[in-house]
Amino acid sequence: QVQLVESGGGLVQAGGSLRLSCAASGRTSNSYVGGWFRQAPGKEREFVARISRSGGGTYYAGSVKGRFTISRDNGKNTVYLQMNSLKPEDTAVYYCAASTYEWASVLLQQYNYWGQGTQVTVFS
Repeated sequence: QVQLVESGGGLVQAGGSLRLSCAASGRTSNSYVGGWFRQAPGKEREFVARISRSGGGTYYAGSVKGRFTISRDNGKNTVYLQMNSLKPEDTAVYYCAASTYEWASVLLQQYNYWGQGTQVTVFS
């Protein structure tokens, strides 16, 4: 069992940066694939980024590639999402997710555990 708690969301002007954190408890940190998803009002939850168990492999949605960076510190049981050059269209609730499946990638159903979400609002 894994419990996930996100933090770091907030209100930021377009072009600014935020760093989200996802703290895990209940299981060793390097036993799961980490992911970030987001859900804007009236839209479905969508994939943002994914990181392998070791942190050596990452994958991004095209809309955030080059602006967002996913990373992890297994010693701190935490996965991060550094978001730079933020745009109003990045406004959403951001959710971290964990999967016990090594092959988990971009689909919601590939992840076993979810955090409660943190709001990110980007204004122009």
